Amino acid sequence: MNTVKKKTGFLYTLKKNKVAYAYIAPFYILFAIFGLFPIVAGFGISFFRWDGISAMHFMGLDNYINLFKDTLFWKAMGNTLFIGIIAHIPILLGGLALAYILNSKLVKGENIFKTIYFMPMVTSSVAISIIFQNLFGNNYGIINWFLGLFGQVPINWLGGDGSLIKVAVIAMFAWKWVGWNMVIYLAGMQGINADIYEAAKIDGASNSRVMFSIVIPLLKPIIIFTIIQSSIGMFNLFTEPFILTNSSWTGGVNNGGLTLMMYLLNKAPQGGNSYGYASACAYVITIIIVIISVGVNQLTEDKPNGRRKHL
Repeated sequence: MNTVKKKTGFLYTLKKNKVAYAYIAPFYILFAIFGLFPIVAGFGISFFRWDGISAMHFMGLDNYINLFKDTLFWKAMGNTLFIGIIAHIPILLGGLALAYILNSKLVKGENIFKTIYFMPMVTSSVAISIIFQNLFGNNYGIINWFLGLFGQVPINWLGGDGSLIKVAVIAMFAWKWVGWNMVIYLAGMQGINADIYEAAKIDGASNSRVMFSIVIPLLKPIIIFTIIQSSIGMFNLFTEPFILTNSSWTGGVNNGGLTLMMYLLNKAPQGGNSYGYASACAYVITIIIVIISVGVNQLTEDKPNGRRKHL
């Protein structure tokens, strides 16, 4: 009996499905030009000294070594991590609380509240920064005016020794991201089977019990996603602290508001022309984000308890 050998291989598959590949080809072409090429080129540039115009000079690992020797880099790293870690507390708890309240139908006008809380995410960062600059102003700020009602002397939030600049950045960062998380958590809660909520109520579970024993465990993948997403946003902090410190590339007094993105852009292209050094900094930030993402996923991963389940 004769058997016909089935044709396989990439070229055969490409020829057979050429119409389908033609439809998806534009995406991959654009990604290769505007996505993949800059990633690869940026990594290569990180090993050179280049000002963007003249010839490149190979530096090996010197850009990375000089980066880790720079005390200003570590100052920016500390500021960024401090802002992000503290801000994530109200971002997570506030987002979960608001989502649970709206999902429980404790208030009317769910769509109105969703729009209000989500507005900061789609509002211009420049506009938000100017608003918070007025809120935390030394002489005419609303916060100092409110504290003055209780006899508190004005606090120089954006000046002084620079230590309180981070408070304003944390408040702004949290205010911007809490609405985004709330919308995502609310979508996740609405995807939970209503019978689970009903069973919990029948068993006499309180709202807090339902929240911590049912909602949060079921939303764990979504919570991990939002932590990673807001962590990426943390390392992209630039416009907000830049405007709060009156367009200071060094983060204001004693570098109190200096973030990693401000440090990077101060090297190139906005504040300087050290493109190789800036590329090295960008890849270090990328590695840190990957480490945080993997770490969060590992810490929250379900681990087997070592006991066999008998059916």
